[in-house]
Amino acid sequence: MSQHPQQTAAWPVMSLAEAHARLTAPGAPFETETRVIRGIPTTVWKNAPPTLRDLFLVAAAWGEKTFVVYEEERVSYRAFALAATALAHQLIQDGVRKGDRVAVAMRNLPEWPVAFFGALLAGAIVTPLNAWWTGAELEYGLADSGSRIAIVDSERLGRILEHLPACPALERVYVSRLPESGDFSQVAGDAHIATLESVIGPSSAWNGLPSQSLPAIPLDPDEDATIFYTSGTTGKPKGAVGSHRNATSVAVAAQFSPLRNLMRRGEPVPEPDPNAPQKAALLAVPFFHVTGCMSVLNGALATGGKIVLLHRWDTLQAMALIERERCTAAGGVPTIAWQIIEHPRRGDFDLSSLENVNYGGAPASPELVRRIKEVFPHAAPGIGWGMTETSATFTSHSAEEYVFRPDSSGPALPIGEMKIDDGFGRALPVGETGELMVRGANVVHGYWNKAEATAKTFVDGWLHTGDIARLDADGFLYIVDRMKDMLIRGGENIYCIEVESALYAHPAVMDAALVGIPHRTLGEEPGAVVSLKPGMQATEPELQDFVRQQLAAFKVPVRIIVSGEMLPRNPNGKILKSNLRKLFEA
Repeated sequence: MSQHPQQTAAWPVMSLAEAHARLTAPGAPFETETRVIRGIPTTVWKNAPPTLRDLFLVAAAWGEKTFVVYEEERVSYRAFALAATALAHQLIQDGVRKGDRVAVAMRNLPEWPVAFFGALLAGAIVTPLNAWWTGAELEYGLADSGSRIAIVDSERLGRILEHLPACPALERVYVSRLPESGDFSQVAGDAHIATLESVIGPSSAWNGLPSQSLPAIPLDPDEDATIFYTSGTTGKPKGAVGSHRNATSVAVAAQFSPLRNLMRRGEPVPEPDPNAPQKAALLAVPFFHVTGCMSVLNGALATGGKIVLLHRWDTLQAMALIERERCTAAGGVPTIAWQIIEHPRRGDFDLSSLENVNYGGAPASPELVRRIKEVFPHAAPGIGWGMTETSATFTSHSAEEYVFRPDSSGPALPIGEMKIDDGFGRALPVGETGELMVRGANVVHGYWNKAEATAKTFVDGWLHTGDIARLDADGFLYIVDRMKDMLIRGGENIYCIEVESALYAHPAVMDAALVGIPHRTLGEEPGAVVSLKPGMQATEPELQDFVRQQLAAFKVPVRIIVSGEMLPRNPNGKILKSNLRKLFEA
């Protein structure tokens, strides 16, 4: 069992189970009920918006409140709603029908939420693609999903142009913020490529768009709504197919944990105050990740919060924005929290507005919890566990709960269940270690066009997570290790076989293995060990450049050791990666 500090007499006043019971009781803010979904009895939030269309209507009602801030651009909820509705009608004119896929591939821009909800309102299954992917990786996502429309920014357009012939289903590409100068002359006469501004104009003009009714397309809570790609151990990404209910379940979940903390402290749960100061989140993770989309974007729509965007992560700019926009929440992955805490100029900025420093997506050391409380005594540290297949948040852990159990990822939300599997389908008792399996209202039902992977991963409603974990007597989750051959660099999944395959493609490489090198703020970084074919030569920079030409930059090994010997293997021929990690320790 985990050791954690002795809890004080003042906390907790109420047990976790009682707090959950009170918050989910009939008439309570988070009342739950049971619905049969795909044959599985499932606990759901009774009062959550049924579909993302309903969530959009909630958001539109926030009117002139600020929705998104990007550099000097400020977009209201009303402007966002007008632009998304206009785009939805255009997509329908383009021939998009219910169930068609519309891909979104762009950096964090005000247009991203417009594209996401414009596609959903048109009845499409919206398919966010990783904006860090190379052209070949984007081609795979477009072709695998069979997307009919792609909505991209100019940088992504530059990457996919030569790959468009390999995407036969793609009929039209809308590009946002196409520069007036640059090498895009080849698209000027292409009838299949149009600017997004030709439909909705620049963000400064969205408030002047004509008001239109929403497309009359019936949507069901358990219909497919999204495809988010997550890499698999085969090296090919898998599209996790999520429903409207999956998404809206997470959208309202962000409000649950703070209320639970209040109850456990013995403080009254306040009535919603529409005149309270607007909450503001500094978004440092991409919208194309489920955390950025499901937790932050959709969470803001549900509560009328403000989202502050960065062109790219820069700690000084981030602190300036927290001060300027009075951000109440910041984080994303542990790396970001560390960079703010340890920056030598942190004291130059007024960061007193911060109420929450939240993160997930990568391991975090208990030391980080202590440092957050030390540096921001009035802010609650928070972490959670989730994955693409759980539509982001599955467990939530913050404030005193997290301080007392800094090595835990917290308990499951009341709409989710967890168990520890022994590898033979039997649930293990409290404290024992095995594979974490989860099910609930926010767990997707399978992978796009991958029946075999779906059948292997989703069993009777339970998701095989591939994480080795244990649960304590109070239901708190402790992640121990990963079954999958994967490492996580600052929140980004890197699947070893994908990088190893890239190295094997080099003509001089005979053997290759990727391992994680511990890193204080990123969690870990990719490091490779290779052996070369007899008589062949290759340097570390040469091999790094070779990988960089094939894969996104964050997947390139930061160190490559060229070994003069065969890599160590066990009797079954499997490379002994534990031995290789010691090379980097040295």
